[in-house]
Amino acid sequence: MCGIVGYVGCNLAYPVLIDGLKKLEYRGYDSAGVALHAGNSLEVYKKEGKVANLEEYVYGKNIQATVGIGHTRWATHGVPSDRNAHPHLSNSGGIAMIHNGIIENYAQLKEELVLKGYTFKSDTDSEVLLNFIEDIKINNECSLEEAVRIALRRVVGAYVILLIDTDLPDTIIAARKGSPLVIGIGENAHYLGSDASPMLAYTKEVVYINDYELAIVKPDELILKNLGNERITPFVQKLDMELAAIEKGGFDHFMLKEIFEQPQTIFDSLRGRMDATIPAITLSGIEKIKGKILEANRIIIVACGTSWHAGLLAEYVIEELCRVNVEVEYASEFRYRNPIITDKDIIIAVSQSGETADTLVAIENAQKQGATIFGLVNVVGSSIARMSDAGAYTHAGPEIGVASTKAFTAQLAVLYLVALKIGQLKGTIENTLFNKLLEDLAKVPEHVQHILEDQNEHIREVAKKYTDARDFLYLGRGYNFPIALEGALKLKEISYIHAEGYPAAEMKHGPIALVDESLPVVFVATKDPYHEKIVSNIQEIKARKGMVVAVISQGDEVIPTLADDVIVVPQIHEIIAPILSVVPLQLLSYYIGLNRGLDVDKPRNLAKSVTVE
Repeated sequence: MCGIVGYVGCNLAYPVLIDGLKKLEYRGYDSAGVALHAGNSLEVYKKEGKVANLEEYVYGKNIQATVGIGHTRWATHGVPSDRNAHPHLSNSGGIAMIHNGIIENYAQLKEELVLKGYTFKSDTDSEVLLNFIEDIKINNECSLEEAVRIALRRVVGAYVILLIDTDLPDTIIAARKGSPLVIGIGENAHYLGSDASPMLAYTKEVVYINDYELAIVKPDELILKNLGNERITPFVQKLDMELAAIEKGGFDHFMLKEIFEQPQTIFDSLRGRMDATIPAITLSGIEKIKGKILEANRIIIVACGTSWHAGLLAEYVIEELCRVNVEVEYASEFRYRNPIITDKDIIIAVSQSGETADTLVAIENAQKQGATIFGLVNVVGSSIARMSDAGAYTHAGPEIGVASTKAFTAQLAVLYLVALKIGQLKGTIENTLFNKLLEDLAKVPEHVQHILEDQNEHIREVAKKYTDARDFLYLGRGYNFPIALEGALKLKEISYIHAEGYPAAEMKHGPIALVDESLPVVFVATKDPYHEKIVSNIQEIKARKGMVVAVISQGDEVIPTLADDVIVVPQIHEIIAPILSVVPLQLLSYYIGLNRGLDVDKPRNLAKSVTVE
């Protein structure tokens, strides 16, 4: 959720912080603020709205501090406002803190503090934690480091916190549980962030902080300890991310840039892992747990949001090719349902960020019950990657647009490889089909490029016709059903138009009651064995005066005679076709949102990574 940055070094802190907040704004944009160590006092500047509002508010001020922390907020406790914006100052004014997460027992802590005479300027749980830390520091006459350690033993919930103290002119204290924290190592400087993007311009060496770790960060020193006050040796990793990857590169929006990056990101996710000429698949993560896979009674895919849709398609594909039972679970439900898990289960955890809170807890619980965890994430060094027994990275690169596009197709690409590899290991897929699917998969980057070049302007025109619609219905059968769900989700996220995805065969079990001349119905209708059935569904919509937009395979001569608008994708094997079909739906959502005058990169109420419950 919220984005946090910190800097301690020899240069001015404010420019580093404001640049970092801009790069992290996709994590939250309800308000933004900075706190800076100015001699014997702390200066706090914060403003409701986007980072630009903060920048305007601070413009012209002479800020000379070389230590500071910054925050861009996604509201949990308390409405977006100046008073609820971070950083918060303690009652004495001597400590400033930013926080990403939720403190579940804040009400009890607040009640105790009020009885001691503490007052609160905000409605946030974060300010409660800050004053709780200060109270411990005062009453125990201890250091801020020790006060944080004591406080966090009492706290229930998730957090990353960064604190600066007037008593510590060259130090940031940081701690983590359940939300991400990265520390970059520079020359006589350290950079802190929710992810690595704020520090890319300054360093390629980073340390990923683990749960229950506390960091004491100075310009020339990084000390890591656990909550038991034991020193931990920092594990320094090299970033392979480039600064250009988090910039717009001439596109109007990150979302459009990321849609157009998909030929490359899909290619990168397949590269080195498959060779259609041999044919062969190399997935070291699958090889690592080969024995467990061959003995597995069940594969459970755990994910949230768009990643859940990728998992749903993977269920269809894995069951078809591998003949093993697959279940797809919403992580938020799976973690609370007390599911029956055994050591014969393989859990595939799918997450773009690798930090999704519900998914992390779900796989942690499953691991305790003996399941083998295979992580499929986009962010190297993320929590899910570190927790997994084996895994694979998607190589989509940084995704800044809040609505996932290239991360989704990269997930599909790798999940196809996983299914093919498992099918090969189990001997459940015929060589002819294996070869055909690998051959078609190798063509996907080229096909996606063709869609973007050939259909982009047409989709822009189609979007104009439906910009003012109040509702959409998305329908698909078989492998195309998860794409109908994903298309509906994208439209909701980007345009704020109500949209629902359904299996096309379920249309007559309720949704058809919505159909009239004002309802656009989007069919994902590429060629497959169900094609005649989907044609019948289209006719049923047209008989009720509904408007039909159809994504069809090249060479389809039937649906164009029925639909109001068609979007054409290359003909490819039905199992692989969904990775092509989703691309037009991404563009359709983008252009409708743009036509409605909305910020497509930062949809209201949403944040990129859901790192709190």
